[in-house]
Amino acid sequence: GLLGVGFQQYGNKEKLKSSPLQHLFEVYVQINKAAEDETTKKLAKDFFRKLEEHDEQTLSLWRQFRDFSIEEYIRIYKRLGVHFDEYSGESFYQEKSQEVLKMLEDKGLLQKTIKGTGIVDLSEKKDLSSFSTVMRSDGTSLYITRQVSPSVDLAAAIDRMNKHRCDTMIYVTDKSQSNHFQHLFQILKLMGYDWAERCQHVSFGLVQGMKTRRGEVIFLEDVLNEVRSRMLQNMASAKTTKEIEDPVETAEKVGLAALIIQDFRGLLSSDYQFSWDRALQSRGDTGVFLQYTHARLHSLEKMHGNEQLMDVNVACLQEPDAISVLQHLLRYDEVLYRSSQDLQPKHIVSYLLTLSHLAAVAHKTLPVKGSAPELAKARLCLFQAAGSVLASGMKLLGITPVTQM
Repeated sequence: GLLGVGFQQYGNKEKLKSSPLQHLFEVYVQINKAAEDETTKKLAKDFFRKLEEHDEQTLSLWRQFRDFSIEEYIRIYKRLGVHFDEYSGESFYQEKSQEVLKMLEDKGLLQKTIKGTGIVDLSEKKDLSSFSTVMRSDGTSLYITRQVSPSVDLAAAIDRMNKHRCDTMIYVTDKSQSNHFQHLFQILKLMGYDWAERCQHVSFGLVQGMKTRRGEVIFLEDVLNEVRSRMLQNMASAKTTKEIEDPVETAEKVGLAALIIQDFRGLLSSDYQFSWDRALQSRGDTGVFLQYTHARLHSLEKMHGNEQLMDVNVACLQEPDAISVLQHLLRYDEVLYRSSQDLQPKHIVSYLLTLSHLAAVAHKTLPVKGSAPELAKARLCLFQAAGSVLASGMKLLGITPVTQM
């Protein structure tokens, strides 16, 4: 509602086309400054009511905002190697949420407070010591604080389960919504949906201290552009970039690895302090180091003709550095299993960082060139295996391994 009123006052159709997210954000900031004013509040409420009443003019503006936003999401997420099969927002479930309220009423779960709000009692003793508000006093089921209202989320969960028959339904949002999802799953159970047991909330913490050259409010696209340009600079000063076919593309992939590893190193729900310098170090526990190790292992393989290694005698790998790499490679499946159980990528991250350090040491102490043919073959086989596991783990984290840098 606020955004609609804001756009009528401050909006610019050209800017909306050329940079929708940026422009809608600017409009939102401007109208929020005016939102203290009663007239603005009333206008926003009216705008919103018109939306719910399907007023054509209001709907058409909302559709524009939505379509432009989704186009932007698709474009930006593509850079992260992410695509979504479906974009179904709150509006999609608006009518279905009325059906949910009726179901709650029929099952005797919906209670009205003196103020007229609709609540569901979640307490064990049924003494309202814990409850969830599902409907506002004016009968609309909309926003409670800053979250999607439970009735919309209930409608969405039921609809998705009917449509997709999920084994597990995983909600990924920031940790301030933990309570909301706990309530949501409880209400689904009370409604008799056994599959609520298979719903899970994966929460994430806040990134603190992140600034780009463009200021305080951080847009993902600015971060992606900045990490790419910083990486290009670092590569240029490393003097090896001359041979790279597409330095910009490589900088993008290595920069993304730096961001992803910094983000996934700890528990997802922990807040962490962001640091450009730390993220982009080429040595140490960073995504840059993973990419660098992968590129080195790849070029070692290339140097020896990418041969398919047959009948390798691995028994001749007796050195402690070779054995350390071998033993670590054997742990890969156990680490994948662990991450699949608790849905935390940090196990894979720390495994890959250790693998890179072990492989870097072995690369120095176990030369392939100049060794006896049988030994050279066994060592090459070991480095190939390390490179292949490294690439596999990186892809699982959403990182595209590079072969030169």
